[in-house]
Amino acid sequence: MITIKSPREIETMAAAGRIVAQTLALVGKHAKPGVTTAELDKLAEDFIRSHPGARPSFKGLYDFPATLCTSINHEIVHGIPSSKRVLHDGDILSVDVGVWLEGLHADSAATFPIGDDVSGTALRLLQVTREALAAGVAQARAGNHVGDIGYAVQEVAENAGYSVVRELVGHGIGAAFHEEPQVPNYGKPRRGPRLVAGMTIAIEPMINVGGDAIRTLDDKWTVVTQDGSLSAHFEHTVAIGENGAPARILTAA
Repeated sequence: MITIKSPREIETMAAAGRIVAQTLALVGKHAKPGVTTAELDKLAEDFIRSHPGARPSFKGLYDFPATLCTSINHEIVHGIPSSKRVLHDGDILSVDVGVWLEGLHADSAATFPIGDDVSGTALRLLQVTREALAAGVAQARAGNHVGDIGYAVQEVAENAGYSVVRELVGHGIGAAFHEEPQVPNYGKPRRGPRLVAGMTIAIEPMINVGGDAIRTLDDKWTVVTQDGSLSAHFEHTVAIGENGAPARILTAA
């Protein structure tokens, strides 16, 4: 069931979203060669919990053990922070984080270049994935459909020569972290659920340099590209506005 949020609920999600954005900025500042993903996870959890009433959305969600999902290079999503995972010059690091505040969630992700030796291929992937997210958000308007979002994301990615992950999707979000509707990063215009004012959704392109095939590692969480190619992930939680107005990005910096 798709839920419509009241103005008060959207303001609460925006407050959670500000903490999410600040957390990503903090993690990005500290994500450098020699740092472990466990160190970043602790930094993020301490920062989130320093805000009265806030707590990490991911920790304990479906038994996930951490505050952040930290996914490196060919890892797409759901990487588990570890003291054994050290960042190296030239890596790219996807960080996904959610915050629960007063009964509601907000969710965002960004992919960061690590150090000074990041390849042109990786930097272009990050730029295209950011552009794909922006294109998807631009279609998140009352009267449009979920398929309009997916089509916009897919068009940007595939025109750049990249592939879209099809087995993992964006989602509705609110009192539950994952709500209806599903928001694929591919699709056809005017297809899928119609967007109406008060809907809140997480739009999250996951774009691969190589093919779209994926697999899950033995830890039962980390999803990687089947061919070992680089993958990037960017995400915002947005609220659909009235009368076709642009979506409000609830996790903007």
